[in-house]
Amino acid sequence: MKKKFIGILLSLTMVSGLLAGCGGSGSSSSSSEPAQAQEAEAEKEAETEAEPATEPAAEAETEPAAEAQTETAGAPEIKVGVIYVGDENEGYTESHMKGIKEMQAALGLSDEQIIEKTNIPEDESCYDAAADLAEQGCSIIFANSFGHEDYMIRAAEDYPEVQFCHATGYQAAMTGLSNMHNYFTAIYEARYLSGIAAGMKLNEMIEAGKITAEQAKIGYVGAYPYAEVVSGFTSFFLGARSICPTATMEVQYTNSWFDIAKEGETAKKLIADNCVLISQHADSTGAPAACEEEGVPCVGYNIDMIPTAPTCALTSPTNNWGPYYTYAVESVINGTAIDTDWSKGLADGSCLITELNAAVAAEGTAEKIAEVEAAIKDGSLHVFDTATFTVGGVSLEDYIAAHPEEFAEGGAYAFMDTHVADGYFHESEPTSAPAFAMIIDGITTVTSEN
Repeated sequence: MKKKFIGILLSLTMVSGLLAGCGGSGSSSSSSEPAQAQEAEAEKEAETEAEPATEPAAEAETEPAAEAQTETAGAPEIKVGVIYVGDENEGYTESHMKGIKEMQAALGLSDEQIIEKTNIPEDESCYDAAADLAEQGCSIIFANSFGHEDYMIRAAEDYPEVQFCHATGYQAAMTGLSNMHNYFTAIYEARYLSGIAAGMKLNEMIEAGKITAEQAKIGYVGAYPYAEVVSGFTSFFLGARSICPTATMEVQYTNSWFDIAKEGETAKKLIADNCVLISQHADSTGAPAACEEEGVPCVGYNIDMIPTAPTCALTSPTNNWGPYYTYAVESVINGTAIDTDWSKGLADGSCLITELNAAVAAEGTAEKIAEVEAAIKDGSLHVFDTATFTVGGVSLEDYIAAHPEEFAEGGAYAFMDTHVADGYFHESEPTSAPAFAMIIDGITTVTSEN
């Protein structure tokens, strides 16, 4: 579903106009009051002192204040709007909230300058929320869920002076709008690392005689059959299979981003179907809680699952959204361009894995993860190395050559072929959103019944 395009750069002139137009008269006057008060005080001191030599001193006192005001120009005036699909009780949204807090602290914004809207569905409610934030004077507005994108695009069309940034989407460059942006982390790198932990655990179970090599079957609780989810479970599986080559994986979709009960039920179905380790791309603690109940090791997502499953949780891949939020808001403050597509990974601290549970992880896991992480960071290891997997029994390159219609516009894997070069699939490079949407050999998928 991805299309070829080049990034669209935001002009400095438009951003400068945005800052001038969206600050609001109230915030402008309040930001100037401290400097005015200092000037008045300095003048008063100069008038009351008899010695002429005091006048330069008074002038010297005003200069640092003026300089400080210049250094923070724009920050006191900006308002930031955020649209969340969930709230602090849902791991994915919680990670975004932490990123917003990191940005706020880094840029010195007050609580009044951050306007957050939680539990906004992927429907018309998103447009209404975005429009309301724009009307409240927000200069930049973020939304964090895949289904928000079309509504954010509409809002960007209606409010051209406001910057709109959407996580997990892929349409920003195609819109031609200079105020529409997509962003996502290279979370597939962290998922690969969590797969290393899973593969080490499978090998430990094999060596202990708990399972045979042929029984090394992983279960995966997936939200939707979107590229974001497929890319995620594929990278996790590749990490696991790099350690345990006999591993296979069954994925069951819940058709929901957050459903504690259904995620728990799906995990139990996978366990009943002989899966000996469970992972997830779903936002609740439902699956780890089920694993703790069943005594099955698991890998979570977004948050540390050790409190939920202390005897079963290995680790969780997680996003650090702080670097992006700081970058994007600071760009508006400084009047510089925001990338149309932005994605950073392990090397930039934008994704990572949570604490490794030493009580559950196999011996040597931490050392192996450190080794692999270093290789990803220095570019000597590529997660989607096409020599490490097949599709329909052949390499990805051979599959593309044999089925060109599937990669043409309108095909099942439209333009995925544009990501393949130098022996690997360049995930999150031509576009920020995950693009790997194929089911590789060793993985089966099932959609759970509603």
